[in-house]
Amino acid sequence: MAKRPQLLHDAYLGAILIKGFDGAVETLAGLVIALTGPERIYAWVFRLTAPELGGGHHHPALHAIRSGAARLANGPHHFVIFYLLVHGLLKFGIAVALLRGTARWVFPVASLILTGFIAYMSWRLSLRWSDWLLGAALFDLLTLGLVLNEWHAHDSGNGWLTRAGKTPS
Repeated sequence: MAKRPQLLHDAYLGAILIKGFDGAVETLAGLVIALTGPERIYAWVFRLTAPELGGGHHHPALHAIRSGAARLANGPHHFVIFYLLVHGLLKFGIAVALLRGTARWVFPVASLILTGFIAYMSWRLSLRWSDWLLGAALFDLLTLGLVLNEWHAHDSGNGWLTRAGKTPS
């Protein structure tokens, strides 16, 4: 049986590590906003960005951060907290399960969750365009392709689980 290119497996591991890190950050952000309140986040962001923006300098990234914090503080924030917690926990959970790689069931579950993320982001893009959201959707699409490839390799006995001597469930 032909061996898969190592590059695909390395890309799979890299994408899953990025997803797991991003999921942990989202979960932490949701917890911080829930525990401290969005007004306190805005005050903190304002305090941190004020020295940089006070000298008449134009920093687009700082303006974007400040604007986002203001929208969070002045708008409905319960959905943001819910979204960050659920989305973050799902991403972190599937990343951990995929990296542990001890069970075959994780591949279809991860594929379904990633497909749901892609569908949701596509719907949001149809309502309001965002280059950032497009980038996230494309990264999820790439990750989905890598997960499906790893699943196929796993089922054909050529995946890293089989080569590592782990028994698939």
